[in-house]
Amino acid sequence: MEELNVVDGINEATVWLVNNKDLLIIYIVNILMALLILIIGVIVAKVFSNSVQRMMSARGIDSTVADFIAAIVRYSILVFTFVAVLGRLGVQTTSVIAVIGAAGLAVALALQGSLSNLAAGVLLVTFRPLKAGEQVDLAGAAGTVVQVQILSTTLRAPDDKIIVVPNSKIIANNIINISREPNRRTDMMIGVAYNADIDLVKKVLGDIISADVRIIHQRGVIVRLHEMAASSLNFTVRVWTANVDAMPVYWDLMENFKRALDANNIGIPYPQMDVHLHSVTSTAPE
Repeated sequence: MEELNVVDGINEATVWLVNNKDLLIIYIVNILMALLILIIGVIVAKVFSNSVQRMMSARGIDSTVADFIAAIVRYSILVFTFVAVLGRLGVQTTSVIAVIGAAGLAVALALQGSLSNLAAGVLLVTFRPLKAGEQVDLAGAAGTVVQVQILSTTLRAPDDKIIVVPNSKIIANNIINISREPNRRTDMMIGVAYNADIDLVKKVLGDIISADVRIIHQRGVIVRLHEMAASSLNFTVRVWTANVDAMPVYWDLMENFKRALDANNIGIPYPQMDVHLHSVTSTAPE
């Protein structure tokens, strides 16, 4: 009896296979094609991500950024591959795409601050407006660049304070790179008394400048009367120096200007107020 049941089962299975062979062939082909799409997608994701990483490394982009961008490329291709595999297996991918889109939107909204810092960090390491070791002024935060990271930039202030600036704030404001160029112009304003001789002042200041070998005289030196202020004649002094000599030259010139002006009896004014008293004669009757 049991043998008859087994034979009947085999016959029914054979009949089902014969009747549904076309459907089985379609399923098998779809499964094989889905596996093929998955394998190709994994290979393409790996090749593209490695190519992006090598290209960014060859351009000198920070390794952290290169790894992150390569990972984004890899997983993006894998997501599209997963959707294509599901579609090949007959799954309705419209809902899957909607879920992925909603999840991506939720993550983007939750991390919008970090994503803006990330995008700014990519721009900073790509275009290199500042590099480690350079002196910069980033929207009021001045110091030496320690490290440009994916989300923030670290500065060391002149008093050794560590300043961490979000990259989005750097991109949104002016970036002043102080030490990128080898030379720098130093501007000074020197005020003297109104009774001072203009030509003598220019000669005294010019002699001090001529004696300083750190000044690049080939780029021109300016010593001119700039304005007649409320209590002084203000002379503009502009000189060019090597970037590393800018502040020492500024301090030395200021000290030497003061000594030379005193030696030539040229007064340096200070804010003052003259008060004049007038007597008033009373005309009222006693």
